[in-house]
Amino acid sequence: MHIQTSDMKELMLGIGSYSCNWGSHICGLYETEKERDEIITGYLCRGFTDDDKQIFIHSEQTEEHFWNVLHSECPVCNATNENPGKLDVKYSSEIYYPDGFFDPWQMDRTINGYYDYTQLDGQSNVRAVAEMAWALGKINGVEHLFAYESRLNYFVKEKTIISLCLYNTSRISGEMLMNVLRTHPYIINGGVVTVNPLYEEPDIWLARYAPEFLNKPVS
Repeated sequence: MHIQTSDMKELMLGIGSYSCNWGSHICGLYETEKERDEIITGYLCRGFTDDDKQIFIHSEQTEEHFWNVLHSECPVCNATNENPGKLDVKYSSEIYYPDGFFDPWQMDRTINGYYDYTQLDGQSNVRAVAEMAWALGKINGVEHLFAYESRLNYFVKEKTIISLCLYNTSRISGEMLMNVLRTHPYIINGGVVTVNPLYEEPDIWLARYAPEFLNKPVS
């Protein structure tokens, strides 16, 4: 089943038989470790099959657990975790708060820099997936998380990238869940991909909830 997520080229998402389009920002909702691992391995395994460049950012599970599950469930993945240029695995602090605090403006520079890096050898398709459990910690600036999530919709537009943000609904508050839904135009939940009726365009969400992050460009 195809979900039209942008005007760009189609891709197989790796979730059931769903396809979507590059230039998309999706939230994956789950309650159990098994659900989480199924989303991640299906998504990345399809990326290996399609020869996409990929990045996985973990915070809820260990890197060892990730590789064990990936190797057992993904027949096209390498037998070891040495796969230069095709899958980067990072811990959340390396990406989201390398200096001990979270800053949406710094994230603009980080994601633009990473995307440019993936394109050095020519145009490449990029799959990003991140466990967002790190945001439950007491990290300076984390209150601005959803300004970043909203602005990410500017970033992905017309780029050969798909960004998948994973949230554990058994651990987050109802208020946090509402912010997740307001800042992600598409949802994966229970193996089903849907258009999110609660999504608000970044111009609207930022003007209402985080106007200080509205006007500066992404890059």
